[in-house]
Amino acid sequence: VQTHQFDHSHHRSSSFPRRQETPGESMGSLGAAGKPHAVCMPYPAQGHITPMLNVAKLLHARGFDVTFVNTEYNHARLVRTRGEAAVAGAPGFRFATIPDGLPPSDDDDVTQDIPSLCRSTKETCLAPFRRLLAQLNDPATGHPPVTCVVSDVVMGFSMAAAKELGLPYVQLWTASSISYLGYRHYRLLMERGLAPLKDVDQLTNGYLDTPVEDVPGLRNMRIKDFPSFIHTTNPEEYMVGYVIEETERCKDASAIIVNSFGDLEGEAVAAMEALGLPKVYTLGPLPLVARKDPPSPRRSSIRLSLWKEQEECLQWLDGKEAGSVVYVNFGSITVMTNEQLVEFAWGLANSGREFLWIVRRDLVKGDTAVLPPEFLAETAERGLMASWCPQQDVLNHPAVGAFLTHSGWNSTLESLAAGVPVISWPFFADQQTNCRYQCNEWGVGMEIDSNVKRGAVACLIAELMEGQKGKEMRRKAEEWREKAIRAAKPGGSSHRNFEELVRHVLLAKES
Repeated sequence: VQTHQFDHSHHRSSSFPRRQETPGESMGSLGAAGKPHAVCMPYPAQGHITPMLNVAKLLHARGFDVTFVNTEYNHARLVRTRGEAAVAGAPGFRFATIPDGLPPSDDDDVTQDIPSLCRSTKETCLAPFRRLLAQLNDPATGHPPVTCVVSDVVMGFSMAAAKELGLPYVQLWTASSISYLGYRHYRLLMERGLAPLKDVDQLTNGYLDTPVEDVPGLRNMRIKDFPSFIHTTNPEEYMVGYVIEETERCKDASAIIVNSFGDLEGEAVAAMEALGLPKVYTLGPLPLVARKDPPSPRRSSIRLSLWKEQEECLQWLDGKEAGSVVYVNFGSITVMTNEQLVEFAWGLANSGREFLWIVRRDLVKGDTAVLPPEFLAETAERGLMASWCPQQDVLNHPAVGAFLTHSGWNSTLESLAAGVPVISWPFFADQQTNCRYQCNEWGVGMEIDSNVKRGAVACLIAELMEGQKGKEMRRKAEEWREKAIRAAKPGGSSHRNFEELVRHVLLAKES
């Protein structure tokens, strides 16, 4: 087994394991020297790590050496939740770390504050990343030298380091293509005087329902459907400037990858390219594309969940009737008030349906999630609560008939690929845009008001599980499932795009 042997002797602030020989693997320098070597760097949040890991596995299966860069904070979390084996890698696939620049946290097992993390990575991570690339290029490691960098769009500081070395530099946009356009068109909202908001009343007085006409690449948008950072009264809002800068910087990349597929977002992808971006490759749904590769036990054992996944969720589902269970998961970042938690709880209870509910320890803002004992007693026979689960396996389980979701992009794509319709409660960032398209363009979702009430929850569950609208949504969801599978299979559009990306961009000698 390839183990971690961090070499901190050169620089304290970036580290990676020495390459280890494995039985039957020649470490001849000629073999190593001719091999392409991709450095993959996700933004350090679960919803960004997961798609980047799928890209990294695809490259590894295609013969690339891969170095996957986590932050020290997340590396420590992974080791705690999954043990050292989680970061042991595989032959030609290793993990490295750089600091995120944030001060040490009191609690090592919570989602980090997103604006702080964005500011910190942007301002502090370039120097340690440069040092890491220099270390990886040291012939003493036995690794082939780095030949390309694949970075999250919002880790755009890394572009400078890749350009200095003349490397192809590809950016992965982990959210939807429609949300990329939403961010890029923040300027349009500001030019039209629609943002920032004049006062806080506009958040609740119906102003956000104002239609926004003629948004290139987007359909039937209201102010509320744009990614949430723009819903602010502060003209200096950090995240607004941040996403504008990061999304505009994409024009200087060698190529852009999106976790999507042509049938779903072809129009939005064309609109992205029309903004002056390099070629945008749809490689999604990434979990489906990655699954089609030649199986490798060592590669498939690499999983990077920051929470401990409770496999018993799947065993519990095994005993349930097809399409009978409501699966509830608001993703890795959403937080709510305890009042909202209680409304969701009684909505589920009053629906009379069986449910699997993922409740993270940090789901309630600034507190531990506490559910009413009466709710727990009433639903003990038909509900299962867990702190995290292997979501893709859950959504693909025949017992799951509906998904109550925050509409994060990974969840949106996984539900489409599994053919499961949704009830959406978007929380922040791109989720509002995804929800709008799920409900209005793709025909697979119904939205629940942000001011959640138990009656509405129970009512929407009933409509989805047994109503006419629910029946139509299931039919549409099944159509999308078939299109997703078609795009991901060998010869499908996403599969062909991956081959083209490798040949024309990642293996190109000059960026």
